[in-house]
Amino acid sequence: MLYHDVLIVGGGLAGLRAAVALCDVYDVGLFSKVHPIRSHSIAAQGGINAALANHPDSRDDTPEKHAFDTVKGSDYLADQDAVRIMCGEAPSIVYEMEHWGCPFSRFPDNTIAQRPFGGGGYPRTCFSTDLTGHVLLNTLYERSVYKRVRAYPEFVTLALVTDGDVCHGAIMLDQIRGEIVAVAAKATFFATGGYGLVYYYSTNALTNTGSGIGISYKAGVPLKDMEFVQFHPTSLIGTNILMTEGCRGEGGYLVNNKGERFMEKYAPKAMELAPRDIVSRSIQTEIEEGRAFDHELGKYVNLDLRHLGAKKIMERLPGIRRICLDFIGIDPIRDPIPIMPAQHYSMGGIDTNAKAETATKGFYAAGECACVSVHGANRLGGNSLLDTIVFGKLGSAAIDQYLQSSTFEPDEGLLAARRKEVEEKVKALAGGGTERPFKILQDLRMTMSRYAGIFRTRDELNHALTTILELKERYQKVGISSSKLSMNYELIGALELESMLDISHVIVLGALVREESRGAHWRRDFPERRDADWLKHTVATLGKDGEPHIDYSNVVISGYTPMERKY
Repeated sequence: MLYHDVLIVGGGLAGLRAAVALCDVYDVGLFSKVHPIRSHSIAAQGGINAALANHPDSRDDTPEKHAFDTVKGSDYLADQDAVRIMCGEAPSIVYEMEHWGCPFSRFPDNTIAQRPFGGGGYPRTCFSTDLTGHVLLNTLYERSVYKRVRAYPEFVTLALVTDGDVCHGAIMLDQIRGEIVAVAAKATFFATGGYGLVYYYSTNALTNTGSGIGISYKAGVPLKDMEFVQFHPTSLIGTNILMTEGCRGEGGYLVNNKGERFMEKYAPKAMELAPRDIVSRSIQTEIEEGRAFDHELGKYVNLDLRHLGAKKIMERLPGIRRICLDFIGIDPIRDPIPIMPAQHYSMGGIDTNAKAETATKGFYAAGECACVSVHGANRLGGNSLLDTIVFGKLGSAAIDQYLQSSTFEPDEGLLAARRKEVEEKVKALAGGGTERPFKILQDLRMTMSRYAGIFRTRDELNHALTTILELKERYQKVGISSSKLSMNYELIGALELESMLDISHVIVLGALVREESRGAHWRRDFPERRDADWLKHTVATLGKDGEPHIDYSNVVISGYTPMERKY
């Protein structure tokens, strides 16, 4: 059994920021499914929002204006107190990262460069070409090395150990040594990322199974607003690799097969820089109404950067150009980029407050696995990187306060018993089941993309719900070819599949009960936003019957009265 004062699960921005804040005082162990610099934070391209007022068009920008844009973009489902905290912290967070060595792009006066992003009233997205997540993650990882944070790469979390309303640690699979290990901790912090792989078309990495969310749910921790799934408007056809919003921030056009910049029909003022939910629905409408291009890999519209010129593309979007050359054999300097919408981000997640605290004492969460809620029904581009670092920092402060006031010690007997249960589960999976996990996963992902996607109806969601329940029945007969613990990806896939089924169940059920359209949740049978009935969060807990139970909580309104969004 391993022991740490603080157990951090996830080596991305949220986990690393918490680790570097706590390691001077406490024994911190940072456990990650992959090496920290392979975490999905590295895939963020376009930038991080902060009201620095460096851009010539944003001299009067303020954190309060950033907060308003965020609340408006959330379709008024974000908790406004938490939004103000995040936006207020943003400038100091960006300058802190700069002082720790992050190489931001610069304006000629040497201030941090900023570009426009969708839904923003000002150009406030700070960036480093189109590799912003990459440079932020490497900066924080270097900081963690400097501070000698104890990191455990290639550890997969299998269970969260709770007793009533208290967390005692977690059960891990050490893939290198081939051992199941109990990790005892006074405080546990999840920064495990999103669940993109429950969808067939997703910009997410293969590690983004949402297992941290599913494990928390299984341990009795509530999940919030899971029906709100963000679809990014521009993913590369075939691979669904992200084509950053920075492409449109730098002036890129979206064009249909008639040569029209079609966003003029849907958002005549903001055009391509409307919020992501609006742009995604607009592209999907163009596809469904026959104004898209046909390709063997699917239907698409064009993202056209050619008018920006070679110099600007190579200076501001070099990574995008390299991806296009490597994966589809086109040069965006000369040819438009074929794109389609794809699942991108999870607005919902583990229910937390603005201190990253959950309903379970000693258990915290931040980043994409958590729902504060600062994104509400739709996240603005540039706010995800900010969310991870801000609440990684604030979560570390809450953990520090908790540990200073607590005499709690984790129950090693409980951890040992839970470890034994997990070992038995692994043995059962290798006991000759007839269902193969990859087949169930394939059916799940296709079901979610077809029936719980950009547009939704009651009939489609009921079809998805019925299918998921059938897949859960099939999962009871799942089997793997080997119980070997060392680098056994079939085993990991089978274990994580249970979480993916649970997450999908909650997403679909939340979407079914929310009879309105708000942000990224668009019901064709209920096309209006209904504040009188649905200005509230959905909160899902695991019922005694093993089924999700949906309850509700109030949205915090502290200054911005809901009004119609116009772009």
